[in-house]
Amino acid sequence: MLSRVANSLYWMSRYIERAENLARIMDVNMQLMLDFREAGSNRSDAHWLPIIQATGDETLFGEFYGEVNSYTAQEFLTFRADNPNSLTSVIAQARENARMVRDQITVEIWEEINRLYLFLRSSRAREMWDSNAPEFYQEIKLGSLYLQGLSDATIPHTEGWLFMQSAKYLERADKTTRILDIRHTSLPAKGRPEKPLDPHESLEWAAVLRACSAWDAYRQIHGADIGPVRVSNFLILSKDFPRSVIFCLAALDSALRNISGVQPGRFSNDAEKHSGRLLAEVQFSSVDDIFNHGFHDYIDLIQQRFNQIGEALFDAYIFKPFNEGEETLQQQQQQQ
Repeated sequence: MLSRVANSLYWMSRYIERAENLARIMDVNMQLMLDFREAGSNRSDAHWLPIIQATGDETLFGEFYGEVNSYTAQEFLTFRADNPNSLTSVIAQARENARMVRDQITVEIWEEINRLYLFLRSSRAREMWDSNAPEFYQEIKLGSLYLQGLSDATIPHTEGWLFMQSAKYLERADKTTRILDIRHTSLPAKGRPEKPLDPHESLEWAAVLRACSAWDAYRQIHGADIGPVRVSNFLILSKDFPRSVIFCLAALDSALRNISGVQPGRFSNDAEKHSGRLLAEVQFSSVDDIFNHGFHDYIDLIQQRFNQIGEALFDAYIFKPFNEGEETLQQQQQQQ
C-alpha cells in the first residue's frame, strides 16, 4: 500500500472518531448545565473551560473570544472554521482525506461523509443548533457511528482497514483520558480521594461516564455508586468496555502487529514497541497505582505515550519519500 494512501485512511478514520467524541462531550456538558440549573447552581458556565482545555485549544480560543461561556464555547467547538478541532473542521478534514483515497473506500462511506459535510455547511445545521442543540449533536454522533459501522461492514479487512482501526483506537483512547482529566482538579495531587462526593460532584462524575458512552455499562457493574476511583478504574482498566484505555490499547496493538505480521511479544518497528510496552504497563497497573502516582500526572504521561505511538507509526509507515509535492508533505506534517 502506498504511504499516502495509508496516511489518508488513517486520518479519515481518526477525524471521524474525533467528531463523534466531540459531539458527545458537547451534548453531555449541555445536559450537565441543565442539571446544575435545576439544582440551583450557578457553576454551569465554568464547566466549558475544561472542555476547551481538553481539546488543547485554550490559547486559540483566547484569540477569538474574551470569555468562556456556553455560547462562545459551543460556537468555537462546533462551527468555528479556523479552529482545526471544531466539528466543522474535523468533518471537512475527514472528507478531504476520503477524497484523496476515493478508490479505496466504498460508495456508502463516501456518500455519508459528504452528507455530514454538506449538512454542517448548510443553513439547516445552524437552525437546528439554535433551536435544538441536542438533536444537532445527535445527528453528528449517529453519522460518525454509521461511518464506523460502514467501515467494518463494507471495506475488506486488509491493510487499509487495519490503518483505520489503529487510528480509531488511538484517537478513542486519547479522548477517554482527556475526558477523565477534565475532573482532575477535584482530586488530591496523590493518593485516593478521601472525602465523600457532594451532589454536584456526583453529577460531574456521572457526566464523565456519559461523555464516554459508559453510563449504562458502568451501572450494570456498580449500580448507582459513583465515585472517582470506580469511574477511573472502569474507564482505564476495564478489559471488556470498548472505550476503556486498556481495551483501546489492546485493539491498537493488535492492528499494528497485523499490519506488519509480527507475532505478540515481538516488534518490527518503534510503533509496535511503544504500543506493546504501554499495553503491558497498563495491564499490570491497578487503580491504586494510578492514584498513588498522581491522577493528573498519570493521565498526562499516558497521553504523551499516545503521541509517541502516533509519531512512531507515522515514521514507520507514512513518512516515506515520494513525489507528491511540498504541499502534500506539509499537510501530513500539520496533521501529525
